[in-house]
Order: sequence, then C-alpha cells, then structure tokens
Amino acid sequence: MNFMFVLGNILIGLAVGALGGLAGASVLIGSAAHFALHGAMFGLLFGLLFAQRATSLGAGLMWGLSLAFLTWITVAAAAPASDNMFFGARVHFPELVFSLVCLALPVSLVLGVRVSRRSLAGERSFSWARAVTAGGFAGILASLIFSRWMYVGDFFPLVAGLELHARSMSVVLQFLMALLIGSTFGLLFQHDVRSSGSSMGWGLGYGIFWWFLGQLTILPLLGGSRLDWSADRAGQLFGSLVGHILYGLILGVVYATVDRLWVRLMVESDPLNRVREGPGYRLLWGLQWGAVAGLTGALVSAPLMFATGVLPRTAGPGTAFSSALGLAVHLLIGAVLGMSYGLLFRDEAPTAGWGFLWGSLFGTIWWYLGPMTLLPLLLTGECDWSNDAASQLLPSLLGHLVYGGVTALAFFAFERRRMRRLLADPRIAAERARRVRPVGTAAPALWFWVVGLGVLLPILLG
Repeated sequence: MNFMFVLGNILIGLAVGALGGLAGASVLIGSAAHFALHGAMFGLLFGLLFAQRATSLGAGLMWGLSLAFLTWITVAAAAPASDNMFFGARVHFPELVFSLVCLALPVSLVLGVRVSRRSLAGERSFSWARAVTAGGFAGILASLIFSRWMYVGDFFPLVAGLELHARSMSVVLQFLMALLIGSTFGLLFQHDVRSSGSSMGWGLGYGIFWWFLGQLTILPLLGGSRLDWSADRAGQLFGSLVGHILYGLILGVVYATVDRLWVRLMVESDPLNRVREGPGYRLLWGLQWGAVAGLTGALVSAPLMFATGVLPRTAGPGTAFSSALGLAVHLLIGAVLGMSYGLLFRDEAPTAGWGFLWGSLFGTIWWYLGPMTLLPLLLTGECDWSNDAASQLLPSLLGHLVYGGVTALAFFAFERRRMRRLLADPRIAAERARRVRPVGTAAPALWFWVVGLGVLLPILLG
C-alpha cells in the first residue's frame, strides 16, 4: 500500500474513533473530551497497525475486537483501582464494552470497507445473494436448536435482556434477531470461511460479540432502559452469553455447509479441477488419525484432570466415577472429539503453531459445548448456564485447552507426514495450496478474541 492510502486510513481511523468515543461518553462517567481522545487513539492504532490486514469486513472486525480487548487488558484492567487485579477488572468492565461497541465496531467496519474493496479487487467476486441467503438460513436454523428452551423453559437466548409480556412476541423477536445475526455473518465472513471447523470459530467469535452488542446495548435501548455495562449486569446475563456461544457454533457449522453447497452447485463447474483423493477417503483418513490425535490429547491432559479433581466427574456435574472408570471415559471422549477435530479442522493449520492455536480454540469450544451443556443434558435432562455452574467447572477449562492444543499438534504431525508423499504430484500440490488457509489472515485475531474472552468471562463474571 502506498503512503497516501495508509495516511488516509490513519485519518479516517482518528475521525471515526473520536466520534465513537463521543457516543460512549453518555454512558460512562467522564468528560466527553477524554473519551473522544481515547477513541481517536484507538482509531490511530488501528489505522496504522491493523487496517492493512482488513482484507474482508469480517477480518477487519476481528482485528478491531482483538485490539480493543488487548488495549483494555493493558490499560483499563491494569489501572490502580484496587490492589486486587480481579476487582479492578470488574470495575473497568464497562470500558471493555465501550471499546468493543463504540470503537472497535465502527472503526473496523469503516476501514474494512475501504481496505477490503482494494485488496479483493479482481480476485474474488462477492455474492450478496449467497451471503444473505446462506447466512439467513443458517441463522434461523441455529435459532431452532434453542426451541427446547424457548418453548419449555421460556428462555430466549438472543433476546434475554428484553422484557416482553407476550410470549409470541418473544418468539418472533428471537427469530428476527437470528435472521439479522445470520445474514450479517454471511456478509462479513464469506471470504474467511474455509472449512466447517474454522467457521465454528468465526461463529463463536461473532456470537460473543453479539452478546456485547445485543444483550448489553441494543436490547436495553429497544426496551427504553438506560444502558448498564457493569460487570454485575453482565453476570446476570451470563446464561445468555453461553446461549450466544452455542448459537454461534451452530451458525458457523450450518453456514459452512450451506455455503459449500451453494459454491458447488452454482460456482464450481470446471471438470479439470479435480482432486486425486475422493471425499470418502479424506473422511476416513480424518476420522482415523483424528481419533489417534484425540487419544493422545486425552492422555496428556489426564494428569491435569486428576490434579484438579475433574477426571472422576468426567461425565458431568453431580457424578462420581472411580478413577479408573473416569480415565476410561475421558480417553473415549477424547478419541471421539479428536475425530470431530480431524473432520472439521483439517487443512486449517499450515504450521504447528497455527495448529496449536486452532486446537486451543477447539478446546474452548468443547468446554462450553460439553461440560456446560451436552453432558448435563444427557445425565439429567437439564443444563445450568449460571455463573455458579461455570465457576465449578473452571478447573476443567484448563484441561480442555491442553487437550485441544495437544490434539491439534498430533493431528498436524500425522497430516504433514501424509502430505509429504502426496505433494510429489504437482496437481495435488496446487490443489492443496488452494485448500490450506494462507498465512496473514485474521485467524490469530480470532484465536485471541475467542480464547481470551472465553476463558476470562467465566472467571470475571462467575
């Protein structure tokens, strides 16, 4: 990029950031000039350091959210509000919401439009119909998954912060919100989704962001209430956060499936672009080595599970297996989850470091999906998304991170060994280059955003 274009990014970032700071000044305590300066500095940093990485709107948003989260950790959370760093982070929690909603969102989207139009010119056409159709369908289908809570427990995860007397109105608003989130997901991340696994990551990250934007900001405004960005209010909506996380995971998987079908039916028509290995072979290979990798991850994480007292309760809260039986169940679950990693995340890691990042994200996903949701449902028919339940399960979160990282590294080793034989064929090498995620995408920002907040929020709000 030339100097004038970079200078334009900086100036635009300064202006949009300052306006965002002024918008947030009405919610937080402090002078408007202070928040305008805060916003201008954020816009300056983003325009100077990260705008050139906004190769798509979704990539720009993830880099913006990650920068806002990082600056909050280093500045607000470290402020001398108390000798207790945890208490200080809770005190400054409103500033995190302010940075995400008022600064990261407008700055990253404005500069994302500017930079992505330039970087994608002549490369790949953007399909509005494909984005809105696939995203909207995925959003509605993901919302249907919550029908059990919606119709039985009167829990509407996407509109939990809005007080509505008519149940029918809650249902309608739930699906309208799902349609909005799904459609915008397609518009933002069409160029970033490369597999079902990474799409789960984008969906998870987008779901967390929509909790800040929807539950803590948009819905209170729609209800005529004053915005409350405090940690206490966020803690009251923790169950909705878990709902947004699971909704985002489902949204990502469904969108990736629908989008892939759209591309194969309406885009790919060249019979020369064929691969040597059929889909059935790749499926079996992913299952086989994914199971071995998952078993390896389960073995490595087992001592940590023993030390924290989690392993005897592997089947979920309220159960107590013997150590031997708990280990056996842990290894079995590890192998099964490893198979899902082999299917969802193959071709996502060009290096071992990237593999570890995707693996830790995979472990975070399964902590919310497994101990927090599926295992209690299988055992008792109910799941508890409260702060207390999350606090009791926190020791297993570290084990899930270790499991995911080791599983990903083991699978990467198997995948690299297999590809050494296949890459001798130039056709396979070219096809492989098209499928593997290139270095330089927003995947590191996604990892920092999802894993960072996925670990911090249960601790901070629990």
